[in-house]
Amino acid sequence: MNHSLIRHPALAAAAIALAMLTTWPASAQVVPAPQNVLQLSASGTVEVQQDLLSLSLTTSRDGTDANTVQTQLKTALDAALTEAKKSAQPGQLDVRTGQFSLHPRYSPLGKISGWQGTAELILEGRDFPRITQTAGRIQTMTLGNISFGLSREARAKVETEAQTLAIERFKARAAELARGFGFSGYTLREVSVNSNDGGYPQPRVMAMQAKGAQAEMAVPVEAGKSNVIVNVSGSVQLK
Repeated sequence: MNHSLIRHPALAAAAIALAMLTTWPASAQVVPAPQNVLQLSASGTVEVQQDLLSLSLTTSRDGTDANTVQTQLKTALDAALTEAKKSAQPGQLDVRTGQFSLHPRYSPLGKISGWQGTAELILEGRDFPRITQTAGRIQTMTLGNISFGLSREARAKVETEAQTLAIERFKARAAELARGFGFSGYTLREVSVNSNDGGYPQPRVMAMQAKGAQAEMAVPVEAGKSNVIVNVSGSVQLK
């Protein structure tokens, strides 16, 4: 050990500090923040006719015995399924069960006084007349709700178009801003692409007629339009 350093503590401390600086790993050095980086976003929107109809049929039962109520619900649902499956066709009319619930009903004293339950059948697809006519033939359930949307095929088609619009707008915006800041151009640093559906109006639908002479009439429906929106956001390096 250097005895002169022992006699001079200040010199020893300086030597240790110098040694730490010379052996500090390069990866721990402070990296300067990037300069002339611009954050921006753009979107592309395409309006398209909704081509997917989802129609739910429901039924409810109420009684003092839980098993009886459950059996009644199952009987009504089974009959509806049997009728709906006669017209089922993949993509055009898909049939599936929805909610099936059974809940106790309580008296003012807090005791179970009865049971009530609901069952749901959902008809969904692109063939509107087939769906509505099938719903009109089902005798054991009534119309619950109607909604519209886009099929997978329709969405994929317009998403590509909306994405192209968004990318072109992103590029044009980046070039415009680069010129505005006095740069000749830019290079892309990072980018993300996201898509979603815009809001669409509620469908117009007439109430289903009471079961009887009108039972097999189709339920009148009219679809609206959806906006498929693709957002492109990211950063560019001005140059």
